Amino acid sequence: MRASAWEGLKRFILWDYPRAGWQYDVMVALILAFIFLTPREWFRDQPRVPRASRIAVLPTEHGALIFWIEAELLAGTPEEQRLRKAQDLLSFQTGDKLVIVRLEPVVDSEQEIRGFIAFAAADRAHPHTP
Repeated sequence: MRASAWEGLKRFILWDYPRAGWQYDVMVALILAFIFLTPREWFRDQPRVPRASRIAVLPTEHGALIFWIEAELLAGTPEEQRLRKAQDLLSFQTGDKLVIVRLEPVVDSEQEIRGFIAFAAADRAHPHTP
């Protein structure tokens, strides 16, 4: 009996049942039940809510490069490393090598950081090559 239980488990894991067999139908039903009946909270899955980009280009005059960076993107980054991380984020987002000249935090009335304004310039030493 023990060998047959092991054999049955092995066939189940390796999906070794014929397609028209009842065992195949039971396995498909179990998979579908798992997909549709498992609570969303088990996987911390939440409905997708459309939201704006976490990095935005701000309108400027004279071709200056100014970006808004949400505070969450730099959360947990020590202050002395923020400039470098922001520079990496902007370079990745734009596809160009950018140098951040200045990074200013934007705070609310409770002095909590809501985001950052990054003043950037194109790095002429490393131009973007497609």
